Amino acid sequence: MFDSIREDIRSVFDRDPAARNSLEVLLTYPGLHALLLHRLAHWCWRRGMKLLARLISTFSRWATGIEIHPGARIGRRFFIDHGMGVVIGETAEVGDDVTLYHSVTLGGTSWNKGKRHPTLEDGVVVGAGAKVLGPIRVGKGARIGSNSVVTKEVPAGATVVGIPGRVIAKANTEEEKNREEMARKIGFEAYGVTNDMPDPVAQAIRSLLDHMHAVDTKIDRMCSALREQGIRGCDEKLPELNDADFDAVDGADAGPDMAHPPRRDGTDSNT
Repeated sequence: MFDSIREDIRSVFDRDPAARNSLEVLLTYPGLHALLLHRLAHWCWRRGMKLLARLISTFSRWATGIEIHPGARIGRRFFIDHGMGVVIGETAEVGDDVTLYHSVTLGGTSWNKGKRHPTLEDGVVVGAGAKVLGPIRVGKGARIGSNSVVTKEVPAGATVVGIPGRVIAKANTEEEKNREEMARKIGFEAYGVTNDMPDPVAQAIRSLLDHMHAVDTKIDRMCSALREQGIRGCDEKLPELNDADFDAVDGADAGPDMAHPPRRDGTDSNT
């Protein structure tokens, strides 16, 4: 028992640079308190003392702001950072060395009996506000970005962002492997977010806009050549674009020139 507590305290130091000493961690970290109380509640639950187990988990929720059903199975070196608002359902399974940030939900999507909550394999990191829903499996070492909503299986080592959650493909280069190795040595990216984690929908829109403007440039050149030959088939006007339709993507997330990016020939699409 005491070895397990010492291991839990050491895991805090491994993943939270703000931790200063063991006494402070033991007395002031609600994630650790919730974990220790859950272990007691789970012990009672497995031995048929389910009312007592629920009372312990209810007290834990009141004291820490973290709700863990006593039936949930949690592995070693589990770490909840900040913790407020975390909810873990009855049939959830959490592997070793898993990290959750505040407002994470490991929830169900059905009222039926049986397995209805997710399984997180070893080394998973779930960012703040993310929701992992249903009896799905999140593979070993996967990362769930902040505020993502994940309802489908996540392969091992993948990074997921967005609503609904989408897997981001990462370049399998030697440089990337070196970065990941260094990240493991010094810790990990806080809140399950990395610098190479763009929104997949915005990235797809950027690619489509680049292609459209390249096609637009070619058409302009073709029409100019036709006019020089006296052919007037290109005089028909295209529908006007309304700038207000692009306001949602013309900002910090999509970039200041997202609505009207420059043409590939160097001219501006507004002209």
